[in-house]
Amino acid sequence: MSLLIGSMTIGFILSLLALGVFLSFRVFAFPDITAEGSITLGASVAATLLVVGFSPLTATMAGFVSGMVAGATTGILHTRFNINGLLAGILVMTSLYSINLHIMGKSNIPLLTQTTFANTAEKAGALVLGERDSLNVGGWEVSARDASIFFFVILVITMVSILLYLFFGTDIGTAMRATGDNSQMIRALGVSDGNMITFGLAISNGLIALAGALLAQYQGFADVQMGIGMVVWGLASVIIGEALVGTRQLGFAIIGAIMGSVLFRLLVAIALRWGLNPNDLKLITAAFVFLALILPNLLAKFRVTRVRSPARA
Repeated sequence: MSLLIGSMTIGFILSLLALGVFLSFRVFAFPDITAEGSITLGASVAATLLVVGFSPLTATMAGFVSGMVAGATTGILHTRFNINGLLAGILVMTSLYSINLHIMGKSNIPLLTQTTFANTAEKAGALVLGERDSLNVGGWEVSARDASIFFFVILVITMVSILLYLFFGTDIGTAMRATGDNSQMIRALGVSDGNMITFGLAISNGLIALAGALLAQYQGFADVQMGIGMVVWGLASVIIGEALVGTRQLGFAIIGAIMGSVLFRLLVAIALRWGLNPNDLKLITAAFVFLALILPNLLAKFRVTRVRSPARA
């Protein structure tokens, strides 16, 4: 049960990554791979600040802001210097590897002795649960610490999702969505599509860096290599989420991205639980993404075939 709770906790944390990828790939149709650098940036900034004595809230928010700066840099390279969007993301991502090393001063920062959000969640859980060390959930024993962190993460993700949904209902949020749908129309209305793209990428990478900051605190370390393959993870979560909810309507798409992230993490955990070599994790991830990409089309063709078959009969 601890493995299940832990996998779901990581899945919910990485749903922030999925939401960030959803903004760039789906809302703006922008091939932004800055995510692989910005998630590590959020982790490295948060870990460095925690080590020198800053509070978990301050360190986490600093990670979020650093991600916004990285995303805005990609947006500026694309909109102000007319650099291809994919290449702009590659430039920033490559630069962030060295920047993250400079921030941390080494390739890995342990946080086992630092006060993190996990410790804060554990203390909050102790106030609610009292002196109990474990909970009985459907006949399974779950440690109070794991349960406290799990519900704390769910609370954070819920708040972020609501704020994101409300933001896209504002004038600026609507203009950002319209920019992704039809940039020529939004320019005709007197809105700078370049500014909207830059701001959107800043929010996207801010969410991704926030995921990195929380993930580092949950796992107890920040590593310069932790961002490798995260774009694929986020894209897979978005695709799986869209298949689950069956629509791209904003509210359902946000929920779908979260569901997709959790489900994807559970699939990976099950694959490893069955004894697959951890060295094959990236291969397993790629296989899941491949299935997620082709499955909707296969299902659509299957439905069309079933509809046409009775008609021919």
